[in-house]
Amino acid sequence: MTDTPTRDALLYPFPEPPKAGEVREVAPGILWTRIALPFQLNHVNIFILDDGDGWAVLDTGIANEATRAAWDALAKGPLAGRRMTRLIVTHFHPDHIGLAGWLCERFDMPMLTTQTSYLGCLNISLSPGALDAKVYRDFYLEHGLDPATTDRVATNGHGYLRMVAPLPPTFTRIVAGDDIRIGGRRWRVMTGDGHAPEQAMLWNPEEKILLAADQVLAKISPNVSVWAVDPDGDPLGLYIRSLHGFKNLPEDTLVLPGHQLPFYGLHERSSELVAHHESRCAAIAETCAKKPCAASEFVPVIFHRALDPHQMSFAFTEVLAHVNYMLRTDRLKWAEPENGVRRVLAA
Repeated sequence: MTDTPTRDALLYPFPEPPKAGEVREVAPGILWTRIALPFQLNHVNIFILDDGDGWAVLDTGIANEATRAAWDALAKGPLAGRRMTRLIVTHFHPDHIGLAGWLCERFDMPMLTTQTSYLGCLNISLSPGALDAKVYRDFYLEHGLDPATTDRVATNGHGYLRMVAPLPPTFTRIVAGDDIRIGGRRWRVMTGDGHAPEQAMLWNPEEKILLAADQVLAKISPNVSVWAVDPDGDPLGLYIRSLHGFKNLPEDTLVLPGHQLPFYGLHERSSELVAHHESRCAAIAETCAKKPCAASEFVPVIFHRALDPHQMSFAFTEVLAHVNYMLRTDRLKWAEPENGVRRVLAA
């Protein structure tokens, strides 16, 4: 995830997040808490919804002892006295689904998520070593990463994807267009792509509240990456399409995101994110206007800081998302490969 320019047009009704172990009510019957993450993005937002005789939970945090302890403290503290009714998982990234299996067993509740999220996470959970396979190493090499960096990324850069406890053996599928009744509210399921396939969001039209997961965040752009299993995919095109779709919701929607602060200004922020990615495309086009470039050569053009293996794996695949998007929109074209490395030119 990367910082993006903002014109400070957003309104933040809760300018300070809840402290560790605390909850804050952001609307009647909707509680907000945070779970710590051991990354540069050091938290994930968890929303807990009044569900009649108990609490419905949105997302989980990663699978580690600190997260388990945080949930035990919440259950014994601000959530005490009421059961957990169900877990709703927005997408298959470990900071959102990582502790799902443990939570569902610990609190005897079912898990609701999209089919893509369940199967995507299940694939990673059952085959954690697959990301080190030759086909994935070749993916990095053919787009210009040197062998030493490829080795670091392949062995260390994907460690984040393994921070997942065994999933519940069954789940309840949710699909775009479904209505879910949680307590006294009706929530419409929306899905978006780009950051994660079939990422679920919940929209309450009566009170104009959007549980947005990672699809739109206040200060940063969610990671939008091409992965080796779908090397010619266009996640950025799908993401931009999703951002344009937010124009169908009211501008005064209260956005409750998966990270950072809740905010008002959905249309403004969506437009900023589109402009951010278009500016990256312009920088890529300028870089390869006179000579062919491999995707790896665009990493320092887009990311102006040193990157550890975890960050490099996301940075490289996000750069490739821009390359694929520009190929799809005829702003780049393939050049002749050189020494087995694929290169592009401005069209």
